Amino acid sequence: MNEEKLTQRTAVFKALSDPNRLRIFAELMAGDTCNCELKEKLGLAANLLSHHLKILESVGLVSSRRDVVDGRWIYYAANREAIIMWHDWLKTFFNPARIKTRCLCGPEGQLPAENP
Repeated sequence: MNEEKLTQRTAVFKALSDPNRLRIFAELMAGDTCNCELKEKLGLAANLLSHHLKILESVGLVSSRRDVVDGRWIYYAANREAIIMWHDWLKTFFNPARIKTRCLCGPEGQLPAENP
């Protein structure tokens, strides 16, 4: 994993490590919504909700758009392309088949192998 990807992945994990942001993101996975619905559902103050949404947007997990009829309304959505990429990466990263058995480098690794 190169440094840029490591930095990106760390930023996403850091963003999702906050319980409120994780709750917000889980709600957005259920579909697009506005901040008034999120505020009501999650019981967060409007300014705190906006702060968390900006962080989720800055790491690419959330997108926003203005209402075409009344631009004062903003709708938030989970970024489908980012979710697909994360789903694929996590499926590979957490694949138990990647775990290999290796000889230990310390004294225990110098012991003779046991016969079954």
